[in-house]
Amino acid sequence: MTDLPAQTISYPAAGARAGRGAPDVISPHVITLFGATGDLSRRKLLPGMAHLASSALAPSIRVVATSLEDMDSDAFRAFAKQAVTEFGQHALSTEQLEAFAEKIVYVPSSAGPEALAAAVADAEEQLGPEVRRLHYLSVPPKAALAVITMLRDAKLVEKSRVVMEKPFGTDLASAIVLNDQVHETFHESQIFRIDHFLGKEAAQNILAFRFANGLFEPIWNRNFIDHIQIDIPETLGLDKRASFYEATGAYKDMVVTHLLQVLAFVAMEPPTALEPRAISEEKNKVFRSMLPIDPRDVVRGQYTGYLDEEGVARDSDTETFIAMRVGLDNWRWAGVPFYLRTGKKMAEGMRIISIAFKEAPRTMFPANSGVGASGPDHLTFDLAEDSKVSLSFYGKRPGPGMKLDKLSMQFSTHETERAGDVLEAYERLILDAMRGDHTLFTTAEGIESLWERSAPLLEDPPPVKPYAPGTWGPNAIHQLIAPHAWRLPFERVWRQKK
Repeated sequence: MTDLPAQTISYPAAGARAGRGAPDVISPHVITLFGATGDLSRRKLLPGMAHLASSALAPSIRVVATSLEDMDSDAFRAFAKQAVTEFGQHALSTEQLEAFAEKIVYVPSSAGPEALAAAVADAEEQLGPEVRRLHYLSVPPKAALAVITMLRDAKLVEKSRVVMEKPFGTDLASAIVLNDQVHETFHESQIFRIDHFLGKEAAQNILAFRFANGLFEPIWNRNFIDHIQIDIPETLGLDKRASFYEATGAYKDMVVTHLLQVLAFVAMEPPTALEPRAISEEKNKVFRSMLPIDPRDVVRGQYTGYLDEEGVARDSDTETFIAMRVGLDNWRWAGVPFYLRTGKKMAEGMRIISIAFKEAPRTMFPANSGVGASGPDHLTFDLAEDSKVSLSFYGKRPGPGMKLDKLSMQFSTHETERAGDVLEAYERLILDAMRGDHTLFTTAEGIESLWERSAPLLEDPPPVKPYAPGTWGPNAIHQLIAPHAWRLPFERVWRQKK
């Protein structure tokens, strides 16, 4: 990577506090939202900002929205209110919705950097001298550098942080070039590469389960864990994103930026403290210990009918599905396979992490007792919004004789009295970026490590295999995971709160 820019940047340490035991102190922020009329903005970002603005969690904010559409601020405020009403996870009163809309101004990108700078300056004047800037780039990756250039030309780099959406490059060479070019304007400490999966309550619960409980941490290694699955099937198709997907595919779109980031949370060593720098370093150690991805350990698939989608080349080899085996070459995980799977138009939309423990000896139990009949014990994390955790184990069936059944203990955040405190992933990550907390974000080093280990697959990908929409992928996935079995589809459903 290139040398850092020769500008003086002064930041408090990430997560800095006003004093011992005091709550976080966050400066007022002007949020510059690029791609403000796009789908991500409409479904997630505007509703998330509206909730933060109406809560006690966020500081005073103003939003400067910008996009290609030529409209005025009143028209965009109506657009924003409709988005919040339609997609917001938290009910807002009419007064709260109007108060949020009043915090927004819109500047079309055609107006240029001077108009953008003037709108930001006006918003900053309303918030006082301690104001900071958060630039959210909700734009296609190919447009990111143009936005970075506009921010530099508008002199909006100082006192700012920038949130960037995936993917971060398409291979090692492009990732290095992208990081170098962004670093010409922004210091690495200012850059927040977002992965909304890590903003989910259940993903962070992995850290709590592992490091706060003497029950789990001693057995979180190759001596007790047989294999691990990270399984994120989607029922959605391309959703009018053919041009993006054709150049990306399931691996670049989902595995590098989501599944492998989750894997790092599962596999990392205990950090010296639950603070951003320590956690990022342990995640990067996981990436450095990853074995190069062998194409023979990968199944690529393409759903039937993909070639007929508008914008898709008729001879396209782009995968809409991928399953793979990943290994880590370190003392904790050597020999433990990690199985990853994701794809479009699959049977169910799920997001699970499943830890399969090694099975106990069975010789003491009668032949027909049922021990081992339902596979190994599992610890399962569901990354859905109503995050759940389940621990399955064998127990004796009531009655005479020794008959065993698979039982489970389950927990859901929505069963607790703090269920109303759960933040939607983008809300949490926007708040963390304003705090300067990199814990749940990806570093340049981490991204480049993953692309380096992806090289064998990118250079020699196996051919795609067809699968029918509404299924679990090509049949070859069963040979990939043998002698184990995929946890999805579940034989038992999660218990629901009565």
